[in-house]
Amino acid sequence: MSDTAAKPKKPVISKERMYQTILSPLVTEKATLNTERGQITFKVAGDATKPEIKAAVEGLFGVKVLTVNTIVVKGKSRRFRGRPGQRSDWKKAMVRLAEGQSIDLTTGLA
Repeated sequence: MSDTAAKPKKPVISKERMYQTILSPLVTEKATLNTERGQITFKVAGDATKPEIKAAVEGLFGVKVLTVNTIVVKGKSRRFRGRPGQRSDWKKAMVRLAEGQSIDLTTGLA
């Protein structure tokens, strides 16, 4: 058995797809506490996969990503002008960085 068959291929994605995958950082109390442990939280595209998210964060921020955890946040039911409505579902990704690496979310990417 060869080693190439057992090793998953790293996805090669364009710079444009990287920006479409990572929509924005999440700045909440819980997400801010997790940054001290090397975990950054992002709002990502609904069709983004874990390998795509990993490649996008590594490509955009120049850091080494160890793991990616994702969750689909269900939209809440709300009332607008007396009529019931539904907020959209969205996807959240928690990205664990390698030891000693960090991302400064206060500076822009451009």
